[in-house]
Amino acid sequence: MSIRHGLLALLSGGPRHGYQLRADFEASTGATWPLNIGQVYTTLSRMERDGLVTPGETDEQGRVVYSITEAGRAETTRWFSTPVARSDRPRDELVIKLAMALTAPGVDVAAVVRLQRTATMRALQQATKAKHAARAGTAQRLVADSAIFQIEAEQRWLDHCETVLASSSEAHGGSRPGPHDPPSQEESP
Repeated sequence: MSIRHGLLALLSGGPRHGYQLRADFEASTGATWPLNIGQVYTTLSRMERDGLVTPGETDEQGRVVYSITEAGRAETTRWFSTPVARSDRPRDELVIKLAMALTAPGVDVAAVVRLQRTATMRALQQATKAKHAARAGTAQRLVADSAIFQIEAEQRWLDHCETVLASSSEAHGGSRPGPHDPPSQEESP
């Protein structure tokens, strides 16, 4: 999700100034995506330039209150009605790290997986505790559930990595294939 679309969604509920938008954004996402106030105001300036928001009056503290325009409402509707493509999501650093570990000499890939497994289990415990401790609304609960499900999926993927590594010649002292070598039959999905 872009910050732009999140702010437009919030503005569709009524005019707000930057600090309100930041607080509402963080509250809506269960504080899983903290925003720098500079990001908020930079994004508002760009949206104003693009005709998606319009600045209004300043409040008693001198903060500009922004409103969504019809073009902004149309963009928000378009965003909500367009599925998120897998290609639009950021790259997974863990996947890249393990792929590079397999091609770099002298790396104990199994140790990298074990270290990640420990960190992933800790993250799962923390996320589960945080979910149970929070008195959250539906949006925050869904955000927390998503984080837990993603961590669980990472854990299952790490199980798979260990199984593949245990059966590969690389884990038994064999040579590692180069990045351009075709996968062996046992490595194919």
